[in-house]
Amino acid sequence: MKILYYNWVDYLDTENRGGGVSVYLKNLMTHLGAKAGVDVCFLSSGISYDILEPKPRWEKVQHGPRKDRHLRFEIINSGALAPGHHSFGHEAQIDHPGTVEAFYDFMEKNGPFDIVHFNNLEGIPASLVGLKERFPDTRVILSLHNYFPVCPQVNLWYQERENCIDFQGGEKCGDCLERQPYPDEVRLANAVAYRFKKAGIEPGSFLFQSGFGLAVRLWSKALRVSRRWSKSSRDVLAFGRTSREGILTVNGPLKPVRSYAQKFGNRRARVVEIINRNCDRVLCVSDRVGVVAAKFGIDPGLLQTSYIGTKHAELWEKTSPKQSLVKPDGTMTLAYMGYMRRDKGFYFLMRALATLPKSLAERVRVVVCAKSGDEDALQLMHKASSNVKEILHADGYKHDELDMLLADVDLGLVPVQWEDNLPQVAIEMHARHIPLLTSNLGGAQELGNTPEMVFRANSFESFHQRIRAILEGEIDLDAYWANAMPPVSMAEHEDELLGIYRDLIEGRDRTLPVAEAAAAE
Repeated sequence: MKILYYNWVDYLDTENRGGGVSVYLKNLMTHLGAKAGVDVCFLSSGISYDILEPKPRWEKVQHGPRKDRHLRFEIINSGALAPGHHSFGHEAQIDHPGTVEAFYDFMEKNGPFDIVHFNNLEGIPASLVGLKERFPDTRVILSLHNYFPVCPQVNLWYQERENCIDFQGGEKCGDCLERQPYPDEVRLANAVAYRFKKAGIEPGSFLFQSGFGLAVRLWSKALRVSRRWSKSSRDVLAFGRTSREGILTVNGPLKPVRSYAQKFGNRRARVVEIINRNCDRVLCVSDRVGVVAAKFGIDPGLLQTSYIGTKHAELWEKTSPKQSLVKPDGTMTLAYMGYMRRDKGFYFLMRALATLPKSLAERVRVVVCAKSGDEDALQLMHKASSNVKEILHADGYKHDELDMLLADVDLGLVPVQWEDNLPQVAIEMHARHIPLLTSNLGGAQELGNTPEMVFRANSFESFHQRIRAILEGEIDLDAYWANAMPPVSMAEHEDELLGIYRDLIEGRDRTLPVAEAAAAE
């Protein structure tokens, strides 16, 4: 069985981009690729650009760790930038012939592939999901680690302040981003970084840090004064510019400016149509993801929940639950892990703690494991610290420090304010038998599977009620752990994936091709 995995960033990226998905794919490539009869390789796209040879193409990854160099490939000069907001709503996110042909050329030269498993659509045109028109024997799977197919902002998170339930036909997308990068500037910076890395100058090194800004400025000036660009250079580096007002200007003949509703409403409809017509399976990393995906148009008949595996699952057998959420002195230690971001619920949490009634607050300690955010976030944390008994802050952390940081923690907090698919930090605490108090958004609530440990997102009152109930001993911990879902190990997840792959290859569960089944209905 030969499998191609796709994500927008290399799973061994030296800049550690891609978050938990990159960690997951690193584990998958390492362990699944070692199984007998399984051949894997990996392709990324959307962040490597080359001004000197601007046509879309593929090549082996020639920078970063030497590990797995024979398995790691990337598309250079993709029409769709990654991450998604760098080419926010651009037509190339739907189709870009040059990028499609580069992807197909890779498949022809390195296949045939039994399975192409997209772990994201950022960095490539969604039309690539229709690859069975060229490769009819290949099965196509899409995993939903985020909501990019239906949301160009990725997280269904409007204006960095609220969960986006209704995009009003696409009209709200027009003023969603607080700041939209210039695509040409991003490509230029990526092109400079690409040349530096190919020369062995890696991000984080002194040479990279000192030379990168200067090179970008000089190269940018050279491009502005030059009037001798080839047509291919214009196609790649300036096929579309987005003004600060959000109006898309396409090089070539003038075109009427579409309304945001036309532009973004059409984007969602077309991408959903492509997925529904061409995917053999859409894997959801939690049940909640399936609910959200179906709400926004993904065919429920394609959806299957597949909880991702984690190496932290082994801790489930090595740890045991505490007998009480409250310490003998009547206090409780809470833990927040991740990022000091609004969508992750950090701002909400700090405000909720700052307004927690004093009779409760004086019994609460908080451990914050997160790299320092902006000044507003830090001010909120300091304000909360003046109300609760204590806040301890680990300014960034490594995974091998988690056991030490969480040793005294009684309760994990996952206060996400968007439909967070399944936060890795929730799994990491859960696997250590730390009960979770979560918002009612996203998949984290499925780990504990206990309604009494869920509060309404963005509701201080609901959060305070749950804290009161916990401190007053109203939570039955035995019932909590009886309901809790054991974390999925990488071995279990890999076996499940291989089972899904074999079913699709051998035609089980889907005797008709998707297009024929749709026509039959």
